[in-house]
Parts: sequence; C-alpha cells; structure tokens
Amino acid sequence: MTQSQIITGIIEGDILALSKGITLVESQKPEHRILALQLVSELYNHRKNSIRLGITGIPGVGKSTFIESLGRLICEQGKKLAVLAIDPSSSRTSGSILGDKTRMEELSRNKNAFIRPSPSSGTLGGVSARTRESMLLCEAAGFDVILIETVGVGQSETEVINITDTFMMLGMPGTGDELQGIKRGIMETADLIVINKADGDNLLPAKKAKKQLEMALHLFPAAEAGWGPKVLLASGLHGDGVTNCWNTLQNRQATIQENGWLVKNRQNQQSRAFQKLAELSIYEQMMHQLNRKRELSEIRKSLESGSINEFEATLKLLQIISI
Repeated sequence: MTQSQIITGIIEGDILALSKGITLVESQKPEHRILALQLVSELYNHRKNSIRLGITGIPGVGKSTFIESLGRLICEQGKKLAVLAIDPSSSRTSGSILGDKTRMEELSRNKNAFIRPSPSSGTLGGVSARTRESMLLCEAAGFDVILIETVGVGQSETEVINITDTFMMLGMPGTGDELQGIKRGIMETADLIVINKADGDNLLPAKKAKKQLEMALHLFPAAEAGWGPKVLLASGLHGDGVTNCWNTLQNRQATIQENGWLVKNRQNQQSRAFQKLAELSIYEQMMHQLNRKRELSEIRKSLESGSINEFEATLKLLQIISI
C-alpha cells in the first residue's frame, strides 16, 4: 500500500490503512521517520474533534473489563471508539507483553471499535513515544472517542495527560489507596477517579473509599479546567455505574469546550509535542548518521571494553557532532 493510498484509506475510515499508518509512525527505522511525519501532516486537517481520554490503574484493578464495558456503551450509542492500549515491552524482543486485544474480546469484534495494542518500547510515562501520532491518525479516520490505556500506575504515568483531554484513574476498594492518597502525582492530575469492582461484598468498602477520596480531593488546589475532579463508583464486570461514568465524561468535555480550556490545553499540548518531536527526530537522525560513519559503534566498543567511561564517551560523541 502506497503512502497516498494509506492517506486516502484513513480519510475514508479504512481500518487496514489506519493499521498500516500506525505501524509506520511506530517504526524505529530512520528511513520511515520522514514518511511518518509527512503522513500525519497530510492528515492533520482531516481530523475529527474527538474526545481524548486517558485511563490508568494498578494491575488487577480491572482496566480491560471496565474499558470493554465502557466501550460497548459508547459503540451502542452509534459512536466510533479507538482504544490505544500501551503494553509493557519485552526487554528482549521489544514486543508487547500483555496484548490487551485478547482481553477485550467482545469489544474487538464490534464494527465501531478499533483496538490497537502498542509496546511502550521502554518509554516512560505510561505511553509510547508515538502514541500521540497514532491518536491523530485515529481522529483522521473519523473516530469519535480515542481512549488511551496506560501501562500501569506510577509517578511517571501522568505523561498521558499531555496528550488527552481527560485523565481517568481506576481504583478498587480494599487496597488502602484511599488512605495513602494513591500516588499524589496522579491524584493531583486525575479528572475522574472511578472505584471499580463496586459490587457484591465490595460495595460498602467502595462507598467508604469514595467518601475518603472526596475528602482528600478537597485539600488539593482548584482545577485549572474549571471542572473539579469527581469520584465515581462502577462495576466493569456487571456494567453498574458505567453509564454514569460516560455521562460525567461527556459533561466534563462540554464544560471545558464551553469555557475555552479545551482549546487552550490542546494548544499547550501541541507546543510540547513539537519540542518532543523535534528532539526525538534530531536524535534519531543523528544516531542514524553516526551509525553510518561507524563512530558510534567504536565509542560503544571502547565503553564496553572499559577503556573509557560514560562521560568520556559522551564527550567523544559531542566532538563528532561538532565536526
């Protein structure tokens, strides 16, 4: 499939073309980088004004089950949903370890849903280096909601807020998170906190956790978006509370669109994305050129043999760049 065919296909909503486009932007081959930048640039003005949602949660919180339940609801309303699931990478193959598509079996069969697992490839922040580019391609393909599922919970997982409109954190009762404030970095940035698995014997502990979290959130500064964080109860397994989560999300989207914060935030994200894109592209291009000259290989061999240390190696690299 040629570049022009991929572009036309994505605009027409062709899933095969979208998949090939995402594969191109995720490619680490230097010769693909220019093509990937050209692809996203060509499609930029064809994008739909989608809802961008980031979801994070500790292992075992039921992210995949909740996302599948939420996804089915969104698709039932006639909307198109794209799920970009960021999986931890194998240190040996750099491939995806978990494979979320296999854990969202029913949603993956829905004609209005598109699920794309992507390896983090060692990138910190819970997302991959190319997640934003993949998201823009999904918008160009006409998806109404782009849902980005992060690797897990940690202080670095908040990188997803730099590419989304709303950040949702899933928790569950009985973990003690409500008492220790989970991870403060995440708590301060979460727009929606959903206590999942709020069913059966977990319902009362979930309600207690909700109250404690709501009290804790009062201690945080007021949200810049003009829409304070909400704590909700849900059961992804049984579907309880999922409709309320979706309605609350839509309410937030409408609010930040009306008060102008959505446009301002996306402009800030665009500036930040340019800086990261420029840094990464220049670095990759430089590494490619050095690899062709074999200087980088020689520096690495000297470092591995112990004849130079990492600081000497960096100085040598800088000297090569300045030539």
